[in-house]
Amino acid sequence: MLVAVDHGNYAIKTPNFSFISGLSEHTVMPPLSDEVLEYGDRYWTLSGRRLPYMRDKTQDERFFVLTLFAIAKELESTGKNLGFEQIDLAVGLPPEHYGMLKDRFAQYFRRSEPINFVYKNRPMTISIRRVLVYPQAYAAVIPQSSQLLKTLRVFVIDIGGFTTDVLLLRNGKPDLQFCRSLESGIITMNNEIIGKISAQHDMKIEDEHISAVLLGRETILPETVKKAIRDAAQMHAKDIIDQLRELQVDLRTNPAIFIGGGSVLLRSLLENSPLIAQASFIEDPKANAVGYAMLASHQLSAMASQRGE
Repeated sequence: MLVAVDHGNYAIKTPNFSFISGLSEHTVMPPLSDEVLEYGDRYWTLSGRRLPYMRDKTQDERFFVLTLFAIAKELESTGKNLGFEQIDLAVGLPPEHYGMLKDRFAQYFRRSEPINFVYKNRPMTISIRRVLVYPQAYAAVIPQSSQLLKTLRVFVIDIGGFTTDVLLLRNGKPDLQFCRSLESGIITMNNEIIGKISAQHDMKIEDEHISAVLLGRETILPETVKKAIRDAAQMHAKDIIDQLRELQVDLRTNPAIFIGGGSVLLRSLLENSPLIAQASFIEDPKANAVGYAMLASHQLSAMASQRGE
């Protein structure tokens, strides 16, 4: 079974699921929790509070456990009677980190022995047969790659949790010589806004409040606080564009495709910017995971053909 996982700093995504990159560890079975994963003599539950940012997610086992949650959700969604399952795992990295970290990232998920764990009181055993690693951002536009083959130059800009990644496509092909990663994602923006609202209005808000305001959803926040959130988000969007211009990314002369959850939050601000001539948006936050699955499926089919299967 092929499982694609996008390991975001804010959220874990598969083609069918998305959940916060938050995890709680327990030494005994936690009460009142209907989604518990038992692995390595410990119990794990998902948390609404995301993990601290890690540029290298292989530092400890937490992102591996989050991956087990992602695999378990995908396995459960098949409705099969699960016993032993071989998994081909498709994952990705920011383009700028891809060449340096891809081998370490793949090795992080490989295990020489089968992996035994219990999810929602259901024993599961998997073997991760292959780990395929792809560049983020490029993967997200794979479903429209045939259209991009006709485009001379386009910048794919992925505004994620902690980073904003930019990748240049030339006639639909990634130019990995031109890829940058800015530490100016939505987590950075939210932390600044939370601090500002606390200092200026003596109020404690969370990420969810900020998202609700920027998406135009109903909240009980005072109008002055909502305006402060919108103003700060506008400044953050402008700061991203200014940083891109410093990297010689001129969006007045080149089209842009914005992806990632941050792009959804900032869409209206980006669309109205005089520094962006032509922008399209991929609003599905699971777009990278969908792209990983498509790339991996094609690669695995090619490998099978070479073996004569």
